[in-house]
Parts: sequence; C-alpha cells; structure tokens
Amino acid sequence: MRAPEANRSNALHPGAWWLWALGLAVAASRTTNPLLLGLVVGVAGYVVAARRTDAPWARSYGAFVKLGLFVVALRVVFSLLLGSPIPGFHVLFTLPEVPLPDWMQGIRIGGRVTAEQLVFALYDGLKLAALLICVGAANALANPARLLKSLPGALYEAGVAVVVAMTFAPNLVADVVRLRTARRLRGRPTGGVRAVLQIGLPVLEGALERSVAVAASMDARGYGRTAQVPPAVRRTTDVLTLGGLLGVCAGSYGLLAAQGAGYGLPLLVAGVLAAVGGLRLGGRRTVRTRYRPDRWGVRAWLVAGSGVAVAVLVILTGATVPGAMHPGVVPLEAPELPVWPAASVLLGLLPAFVAPVPKESHRP
Repeated sequence: MRAPEANRSNALHPGAWWLWALGLAVAASRTTNPLLLGLVVGVAGYVVAARRTDAPWARSYGAFVKLGLFVVALRVVFSLLLGSPIPGFHVLFTLPEVPLPDWMQGIRIGGRVTAEQLVFALYDGLKLAALLICVGAANALANPARLLKSLPGALYEAGVAVVVAMTFAPNLVADVVRLRTARRLRGRPTGGVRAVLQIGLPVLEGALERSVAVAASMDARGYGRTAQVPPAVRRTTDVLTLGGLLGVCAGSYGLLAAQGAGYGLPLLVAGVLAAVGGLRLGGRRTVRTRYRPDRWGVRAWLVAGSGVAVAVLVILTGATVPGAMHPGVVPLEAPELPVWPAASVLLGLLPAFVAPVPKESHRP
C-alpha cells in the first residue's frame, strides 16, 4: 500500500485531483467557522506540498494563496468604508461619513465601525479565500494537458480554450519570478512602479510568443477538423444537450428550494442522462485519437472518493451542529471547533499518502 514513485504508467488521473479539490471547496462553502476554514486550507496545502511537481502549473499555488489573502483584506476594507448591515454594539472607532442624497438611502460611506461588522467581514472573506485556495490546489496538482485528453469529444474545443486559459496564469507567474531573479542578480531594483513596467514588457512578449507557438502546434495537429454527420444526428444532439442542461438547472433549483423537493431529484437525473447522451452523440463530430489514455485506477478512486467523502460528511455532520458551523457575531462569541466536521475534513489528507510520489520531490 506504500505510494510508488510516479511515472507515465501509474500517474494519477487529473480528474481525481479536481474532484478532491471540489469536495474540499464544497466543505468550505458550508461554514464560516474560521477554525474549520483554516483546517480546510491546511489540508489542501499539505497535500499540495507532498504531491506537487516542479511543472509550471504547480508553481501557481502560492499565487492563489496570495490572492486569497488579498480577498480577505479587500472584504474587510469594503466593510470599513461602506459599512455593513450587521448590527453592532461594540464601536471601535468612527470614520468621517460622506453625506449622500436621499435617493441613495441604505448606502453609507464612512461612519461608525463596530467589532461585529469586522468579524463578519473577516469570516466572509475567509470563506472566499478558502474556495480560491482549493481551486489553486487542483490547478497545482492536475496536469491541464492530460485533463484535456480526458474530456468528451463534444467538449474538446471548449476544453482547449479552458486549458490554455488555465496554463496562462502559471506561466505568467513563472516568467515574473524568472525576470525578477535576473534583475536581482544584476543589482537592479525589483520593486516600485518603474521595475514593474520594465518587467511587464518582457512578460507580455513571452506570452505572445507562447500564443503563437500554441496556435502553430494546434494547426499542425489538425485542430478544428470535424467529421460529416447526418443533420438528424446534429439536431438530436442539440436537443439532448440543451434539454439536459435545462433539466440539470431546474433539478438543482428544485433540490435547493423547499417547494421542489418532490420533482428536483428526478428532473436532475433525467437532465444528466440527456446531457450525457447529447455529449456522446456530439463526440462523433470530433476526429481525434488518444495516445496512451489515462487510466482511472484504484488510487484515483481513493483520491476522488476522499474529496467526495469530505463534502458529504461535512454536510451531514454540520447539520447536527449548525451553531458551530456558523459562529454568531451578534453577540460576539468565540468560534468552537466541531469535532465531527473537523474529523471529516481530515479525510482530505488521504491523497498525501496514496497518490504516487512525484520524481522531482524525492520523498519517501
């Protein structure tokens, strides 16, 4: 059961990493408890540190963490400047208030700042930051090119656009780090507006060169070729796909609304089946082959299952302790760490022990 060293034959399916990360994201979306959110972020960070490679996309995790911290700070600043609907009794200080016309009632700029509104803004920002970090963990662990190979044929064109967009940010971060290191070795400053402008031009030039190279390689591989299919098949594909997506939307709304609990699940299942059928028919138009397709092995099931288990168990166990999942801010109370939801989140550590060990990390 010891995790082997990763190679091309036993590499983990990229979809397993995304399912694992989405499971952690669902768990983070169900709570505003900073202790639970910190535990989710810690689990994601530990797995990334244990199983990420030295590939360009793996280096973008730090950028997602910084983006999450920026979101928290921005949410608190907005609460300071624009106020909050949360009533508060512990006034910390009062900012100069800007008088607004009568037609802007309900909106204020400045005024008193209470401890309750700052704590509420902090909890809300931490939730958004945790969601971003979970997405960053998936982006750092899953190979986007291999993820593209696993998409259905009908989504191939859209998948290419998504993968190109996902790989742009990691490569951009790598270029910025490389140029800053080069400037530091030459004794030039790396901070300030002037340095940013001098770094920005080479980064933009490198991005354009990569875009041209990607376009040339896609053209050489015959990207965009389609097979001839009968018009009846095309119309059936459009009807099934569009109807299936509408069914998924209506079924999801029914499950979330109290009045639609009876029809929500059947409509959701019917929509998923229709969408899958439409995607299968739509795949006939795509002329492409797969060289050494990725296998969904036992370890991929364990990684994906751990993320799904975290989401399901946090939802179930959190329903028994709703107060601990959403600590009160009026009146202020110290957050408590609920035992069972926290234990459920710890199941997300399983990929750090069962996923193949990257060669670049040289970990036992």
